[in-house]
Amino acid sequence: MPKTVNRVLLGLLGLVLLALGGSVLAVGLGAPAPSWWIHDGRHDVLLDDTERTRWRDHGWWWPTVIAVLAVLLLLALWWLTAVLRRRRLAEILVDTGDGAGALLRGRALQSVLATEAAALDGVNRAHVHLTGRRNAPQTRMNLVLDPHADPSTTLHTLTTETLAHAKDSAHLESLPSEVRMRSLRHREQRVS
Repeated sequence: MPKTVNRVLLGLLGLVLLALGGSVLAVGLGAPAPSWWIHDGRHDVLLDDTERTRWRDHGWWWPTVIAVLAVLLLLALWWLTAVLRRRRLAEILVDTGDGAGALLRGRALQSVLATEAAALDGVNRAHVHLTGRRNAPQTRMNLVLDPHADPSTTLHTLTTETLAHAKDSAHLESLPSEVRMRSLRHREQRVS
C-alpha cells in the first residue's frame, strides 16, 4: 500500500510540474499561451513588481510564508526518510537439498518468530523485522518484557529455542539477530 501511494503521489507531482514547466517553456519560446495561463505573452514576467511586493507591508505575510515553507520542508524530510528506510525482506530462499530451492514469505517467518518470542516466559510483546538478503536474512527484534522478567534468561531462551528453531526450519546457515529489550512499567501498588 505505501509503495502504491508513493508512486501515485510522485506521478501526480511529476505531471503537475511537467505541465507547468512545459507551459512556461512553450510560452517563452513563442507558442500561444494556454487559456488557463495567468500571463498574456512571451515577454510577460511571471511575477512583476506589483505582484511580488503586494503583501510585503502586511504583518501576517512573512510568518505565513515561513510557516508554509517549514511545513513543506518537514513533509519532504518525512517522505525522504520513509523512502530511504530499510524495507522488510519479502521472501527467503530455502535450500531444499534438491538444487531447486523454495521461497518462504518473509512475513510468515516474521509472524512465527514474533508469536514464539511473545510466548516466552516474561515477554509481554514482541515485534520482528526481517532484513538482509534472500539467502542471508537478518532479524531485528523488539521485546517488551514483563517487570518480573530476567533479560539474560529471556535472551538465552530466545537464542537457543526461538531463533534456533527458525534457523533450522528454514535451513539457514546462520540467522544474525539484533534484539532490543525494554521493560514494561508497572503501576506502584499502595500498601495499606
